[in-house]
Amino acid sequence: MEDLSNPGQSAGGGPSPGSPSSPSSVRTVAPISAPALSGARLTLPGVMDAEGRVDESRLRMHIFKNGGVSPSERGLVWRFLFGMYPCGTTALERSLLQEQAVVRYRVMKKKWQQFLPSAVQIQQNGSDAAMVAAVRYFDQREAQTQQQTQEQSEALRDRLAFLKLQAQILFERVTFERSELQEAIRIIDKDVPRTNRDLSFYQNEGLGNLLVLRNILITYAAFHPEVSYAQGMNDLCSRFLEVLDCEVDTFWSFSCYMDKFSRDFMVDGLHRKIELEAALLKELDPPLYTHLANECLESFTFCHRWLLLGFQREFNHSDALRLFEILSCDHLELISQQVDRARYRERLARKYSADDSSESELQTINTDFTFELFICAAILLENKESLLQCRDDVQLIQFINSLQGRLDLNSTLKNAEQHLYHYCKSCAWDYMNGRYRGHRNKDGDFLFQLRSLFVLKQ
Repeated sequence: MEDLSNPGQSAGGGPSPGSPSSPSSVRTVAPISAPALSGARLTLPGVMDAEGRVDESRLRMHIFKNGGVSPSERGLVWRFLFGMYPCGTTALERSLLQEQAVVRYRVMKKKWQQFLPSAVQIQQNGSDAAMVAAVRYFDQREAQTQQQTQEQSEALRDRLAFLKLQAQILFERVTFERSELQEAIRIIDKDVPRTNRDLSFYQNEGLGNLLVLRNILITYAAFHPEVSYAQGMNDLCSRFLEVLDCEVDTFWSFSCYMDKFSRDFMVDGLHRKIELEAALLKELDPPLYTHLANECLESFTFCHRWLLLGFQREFNHSDALRLFEILSCDHLELISQQVDRARYRERLARKYSADDSSESELQTINTDFTFELFICAAILLENKESLLQCRDDVQLIQFINSLQGRLDLNSTLKNAEQHLYHYCKSCAWDYMNGRYRGHRNKDGDFLFQLRSLFVLKQ
């Protein structure tokens, strides 16, 4: 990655709509929608054309190689990165899609509110004065939104009425299981007040954003009963709400993210992540793996929180946001086809060479070893000596908790890149001897592809 300590600055300068506020700025409750952003432009070089279409591959490459984007463009970038805005749409098309997204979300939210009217208001602990204030700020926003609705033009009201009818037909057959939804809401009402209120986003009037977060989580749980709600989703969704600063856009972006990663919140997903991290560490450092495994994989469970929340607590807040968008750009997946083609040519060269009949089979790269697993491994290996001194789970957890907010992102990224590169190199056939170099195109060479991906400092 290049210039990790200085993500590219926006040509527009200053904070833009949808970007997180500075600690000194005055927070307000996030609006229902942010229609102006549908026509906003990205200043990232070569990423957006004149009509507003985004080159998804270039966007993801920019995020990965520049170590994230500037805070001023983060809100808009995340709307493309997480699927709120399809990259192939023009600015005009996005404005129409925005209207549809707003109407559908409102119909979905109203459906569960009518089904469980007693759940519309959060069940509060009377001693939490901040939550009492949060409800007041949130109700003020609701009143303002109602006033704005009454001031809409007749043409806009007619268009939204048609979209509302479409949404009602779409969700007409959706049914809720009362006891399951009530249980999900009960847990959400416990977790939402525990969301990190030290963030500037939840300061002063911004406390009302806790109720916005609650609405998003309940709506998601109601319409995704196979996933519902699990602890940790509040912290994850809070990250989207802070960056996007909009209720509707947060719901749809969070939903798109969960479509891909909801399994991680389930038991089988938890065990899969732990097993993959253990398998990777075994490849990279067998002694450390043996120490942590201790005859079972239970000692790796602490890694699940890191992976589930994108290392949200291990780095300072701004770096945690950068890392989340770096991991979410899936740039490694974008080059996987190129690398597979290069490896196929390598295998063909080997198959038809008379010199290499005695060579062993090419070791297969485990494509389930995603970059986030290498980030996790890099943290473990950076702290190897301290981890080896931990003699039981209590000492291990105490040490892991001591890392919160203290890790250096740039160093961790660099180490993770190096571990990934060397892991792939160890799996590549005959790279160090040049017997078939004359039969290969350098641009297609497997290791050349990896070197072009990373700018490693040796």
